[in-house]
Amino acid sequence: IWGGSYPSSPYTVNHEGKGPAWANSLFEDNAEFGYGMYLAVKHTRAKIAENMESLLAMDICDEAREAFTAWLDAKEDGEASKVASAKVVEVLANANPENAEVKALVEEIKEREDYLVKRSQWILGGDGWAYDIGYGGVDHVLASGENVNILVFDTEVYSNTGGQSSKATPLAAMAKFAAAGKRSRKKDLGMMAMSYGNVYVAQVAIGADYNQFVKAIVEAEAYDGPSLIICYAPCINHGLKCGMGKTIQNEADAVKSGYWHLYRHNPELKAEGKNPFTLDSKEPTESFRDFIMGQVRYASIAKQFPEQAEELFAMAEQSSKDRLESYKRLADQ
Repeated sequence: IWGGSYPSSPYTVNHEGKGPAWANSLFEDNAEFGYGMYLAVKHTRAKIAENMESLLAMDICDEAREAFTAWLDAKEDGEASKVASAKVVEVLANANPENAEVKALVEEIKEREDYLVKRSQWILGGDGWAYDIGYGGVDHVLASGENVNILVFDTEVYSNTGGQSSKATPLAAMAKFAAAGKRSRKKDLGMMAMSYGNVYVAQVAIGADYNQFVKAIVEAEAYDGPSLIICYAPCINHGLKCGMGKTIQNEADAVKSGYWHLYRHNPELKAEGKNPFTLDSKEPTESFRDFIMGQVRYASIAKQFPEQAEELFAMAEQSSKDRLESYKRLADQ
């Protein structure tokens, strides 16, 4: 929906005519759909590698031998594979083998030239999908150990289908099916993913810390394994009193008030003997209560249910503090 809600696409190509291979699916099977795209590319590239290895065992020219060897060494490195792939394409363009077996293998590689460069696989979706209706698929992808990246736009509600409460909806927030304020805590998707031990996880807010956001994207892409990035995403269903034109400021305020926390969990650091968890948030400097009261989904609780509102808001603030304390414990290990 983020990339296909209009009869146009936000994605484009560069001067070489290369760009994202993009598709969308029903949001309950988004993870499986994206994982299928990844597996298709993986098996196609495995066939290329198999052909090159077969060719290296045959009588081929030194130029081809060097190109194929370099590609096999760099095929899982995004930038390095671009250089190696360009050399392979050049060799294939000039190839005119007389040996029938060599020719057949070369032709099969030519047919798959578009797959020479390592592709970056990202699965994008909202919290209704990732936390709730499609969580089984998300969990399946994370548990696979494959090099797939998942990015979640966390609006804390089923935005696309009318504002229903999801497992990402925080305690005390008003939403459809939680008209008097949600009574259970927000699911901690990041902590659940971290329990696997081999999943890169980050929680970000682009308006609060742009550099932290970019660092998380770069680290997730570089990590050879599953990655999960959870992005705080202000939504029209939040009822921002400052207006949707102030969403970037709202993200900054969410972090300053301790409502949302920024962190990165990189399993590679553990292999280096370092703490894999980095808490990028600072101690809250602004009022948690003022922040939530700037949104209709909370302010309406105070108006419609004044007797329960104080208890709910206190529980919501304590829930946020408890989550921050759990992150601090991880950061201090």
